[in-house]
Amino acid sequence: MIKKFLYVIFVTSLLVLTIRPAAAKVSLMVLGDSLSAGYGIAEADGWVNEVRRHWQTHYPELEIINASISGETTAGGLNRLPSLIERHRPDWVFIELGGNDGLRGFQLNTMADNIREMIRILQSEGIQVALSEIEIPPNLGPRYTREFRQVFHTLAEEAEIPLVPFFMREIAVRPELMQGDGIHPNLAAQPVIADIMEPKLRALLERVSLEGER
Repeated sequence: MIKKFLYVIFVTSLLVLTIRPAAAKVSLMVLGDSLSAGYGIAEADGWVNEVRRHWQTHYPELEIINASISGETTAGGLNRLPSLIERHRPDWVFIELGGNDGLRGFQLNTMADNIREMIRILQSEGIQVALSEIEIPPNLGPRYTREFRQVFHTLAEEAEIPLVPFFMREIAVRPELMQGDGIHPNLAAQPVIADIMEPKLRALLERVSLEGER
């Protein structure tokens, strides 16, 4: 009887050890626009997929989901968010939206309210949020450009969430990494962006992993 009991305990322990890696998987969803969707290139070659391949090889416990759409605005992201949450149930969401709002000269208060509501929804679902800083060309004047950039800093401080530096800041100054429109990164830029973003995003997910082990 004792031997049978010990055998059951042993088998149960093996099952727990076998199941734990899958249960411990931590995911991040990128909710972005064309900069993350891979505009003008094959989706498989975009920087998000570059990060996914790196994680599959080196950090299989981490998962990245790309929910980005070219042309997406903050209003579009807000409208899609509930169904994305239901479908993917991510641990983290990285919001990379606002560029199309700015390029179209949308009201900054409306853009800020859209992002604020996305953050509220995610946090109410127990999902952690990181926000990308976004910058736009100075076509609409220095005041609008300055106030646009400040929106992201204000929202991050207000919600006490991480603000990730805009990855295009290091790309846009290198013509060999840009498409002809001067806005979108080209194929050669994707691994460069992945190198910039991978450690930043991994640090977020590893924070969740560490907290889960406590």
